[in-house]
Amino acid sequence: QVQLVESGGGSVQAGGSLRLSCRSDRSIGLLYRMGWYRQAPGQQRELVASDSKDGTTMYVDTVKGRFTISRNDPSNTLYLQMNNLKPEDTAAYYCNAAFDNVLPGPDWGQGTQVTVSS
Repeated sequence: QVQLVESGGGSVQAGGSLRLSCRSDRSIGLLYRMGWYRQAPGQQRELVASDSKDGTTMYVDTVKGRFTISRNDPSNTLYLQMNNLKPEDTAAYYCNAAFDNVLPGPDWGQGTQVTVSS
């Protein structure tokens, strides 16, 4: 089991930037794959970006070139840098982690809200 705490959400205008953080209570060196999901009202939760210990990253097509996922092992923190935000990025963003290569793992953070106005 791992506890995840997200922060960094907020309200920005289109074209703005935010950096989300996800702090783990376990060493993220133990977590093979970590990812950011988002869920807009009335929509299914979708995987936005993921990062694996082997260096593999993935992004959903709608955020490629705008979002960057990274992890900082010493601080046990996963980040999501979001640039050139669009109104359609508005959602609750959730961190998730797995000890193997399969997401989602069983443990979720509480989420952080991102609101982008036009």
